[in-house]
Amino acid sequence: MFASPRWRWFAAGVFTISSTLNYMDRTLINVLAPVILTELHLSQTGFGYLISVFSLVYAVSSPVTGWFLDRVGLNRGISAAVAWWSAAGIGTSLVTSVPGLAVCRGALGLGESAGVPGFGKLNALYLEPDERAIGAAVNQIGLSVGAALCAPLFVPVAARYSWRVPFAITGALGFMWIPLWLWTSRMISPRQKGEPDGERRGSLALLKDRNLILLVIANVLWMGGYSLWTNWTTLYLVHVHNLTVQESARYVWIPPLVSNAGGFFGGWLSLRWIRRAYDPVVARTRAVWVSAAGSLVVLLLPFASGPGWATVFISASFFFALAGSVNIYALPIDLFGAGNAALAVSALTCAFGLLQTVISPVIGYLGDHRLYNEVVWLATVPLAMSAIVLQILSKQRQTAA
Repeated sequence: MFASPRWRWFAAGVFTISSTLNYMDRTLINVLAPVILTELHLSQTGFGYLISVFSLVYAVSSPVTGWFLDRVGLNRGISAAVAWWSAAGIGTSLVTSVPGLAVCRGALGLGESAGVPGFGKLNALYLEPDERAIGAAVNQIGLSVGAALCAPLFVPVAARYSWRVPFAITGALGFMWIPLWLWTSRMISPRQKGEPDGERRGSLALLKDRNLILLVIANVLWMGGYSLWTNWTTLYLVHVHNLTVQESARYVWIPPLVSNAGGFFGGWLSLRWIRRAYDPVVARTRAVWVSAAGSLVVLLLPFASGPGWATVFISASFFFALAGSVNIYALPIDLFGAGNAALAVSALTCAFGLLQTVISPVIGYLGDHRLYNEVVWLATVPLAMSAIVLQILSKQRQTAA
């Protein structure tokens, strides 16, 4: 069995493949939205409600799947989750109606709600504390690569065959990943066995913890921009810059790819400050402040003269959204340890799912009425508020110390 830090990072890389497949399954419907909306006679508002179905199930099930991962262990828990969401993806390829599509999206949300908490638990078990934001960035790479690959890989497949075929392909790939991870986990041992970095706490006590509540609030305020460019980039370029779906495929892969660099930038910032002996919470809060300031560049988006410049501003927004996000999602592990990692992180994914449930129909309504400037403000204004909430958490922690 391999136990060196290099091999533990290799294990994290293999696990990240599941994140790539997770986001492929999730993002396909966004990339192919114009085709699906036309075939099923859906408006952008209706599409927003479809996203809300996924998001609501994702949110409600996140604490349950987080508890499940902490209870049964990482390997059994993530294997069950990947099998579930892969089956839901294959099911999507078979639907013929909007209700059927909604059922499959809900089933997908249930399975995929374990993805981010699962990586959070892996992060706690395999990586050192000062490596965790970088670990979160690696996971974000998996998510972003999944989103970035969707358009160039699957738009041509959908155009040649059907929009259903890509869903069947990604579902099959998920089932192939499960034995790969189980083999990897047997060959590469975690950083330490048992419950490192803190004892396991009762679920109710953890969910009532003031620090976790503040993190949830900060996450809700932060993730609007992430949700916006994850779900609406294709529709934005098609409706604002009058591109076809095939033309938009030249651009929509760029923002998720650029966001990878943002994840590493955010991880590098906090790593730099932690190695200068800053408390991890203080270091990550500083990184979120920097990211909030950088995100203001998206306010130039309404002035973009064409799809190229629009993609530049969207990419910059996504860059800083990820820079802040990797630090927010590392904080539960800093505060609550590996024994509670999946449940604590799942509280953030639950909040994100509820956020998407609420704002997706609103964004869809604004998009139907071509009020995209208002959409940009809706996603940007709360970022500074998120940093303020984390500042309160940081000050509270320093006072308690």
